[in-house]
Amino acid sequence: MARRPTLPSSSPAHEERAKGGSRAAGGSRTRSDAARRSDRTVDVREWASGIRLSGFAAIMLSLVVLGTWVLVPTVGTYLDQRQRIAALQDAVQLTEDQIAELEHERVRWEDPAYITTQARERLYYVKPGEVVFLVDNDLDPAELPPEQREVSDEIQERPADWMPQLLRSITSSGMAKTAVEAPGR
Repeated sequence: MARRPTLPSSSPAHEERAKGGSRAAGGSRTRSDAARRSDRTVDVREWASGIRLSGFAAIMLSLVVLGTWVLVPTVGTYLDQRQRIAALQDAVQLTEDQIAELEHERVRWEDPAYITTQARERLYYVKPGEVVFLVDNDLDPAELPPEQREVSDEIQERPADWMPQLLRSITSSGMAKTAVEAPGR
């Protein structure tokens, strides 16, 4: 866009240039020049009047604005659809992995030896004539609860409210780690 030539104005900077001011002459700035520059304000009307807008430029600008107005929602919709497609593809992949795992599990259940092993481990089934030994408290030493004090034979009476003591006992017994899950599960 071309700018229309403007008439010389009476701004301090223009007067300084017209007089061959301190910058052109190589001198130093004076305090009054700096004060004049800081007091100078920008006149928006003067700046805006220098912009010349032809009919063609106005039409092109309106087409750019219209194109942006039309395409931005379309691009947003496209990006949203791409995100949904990616999420659905991930869900499909996850489902296919689960299907493959279940098919593998089904193939294992067709093996009579696997069925026998599972019946022994899960349901504690035995063949006739076999003796089963169940080991109680077969925990890792690291997973055992902390060692407890010895139990006394004497009965001691404590002056305490029984309800909070009962709740503490129930809570501590429920949170105690007494068994581990089988490694195959």
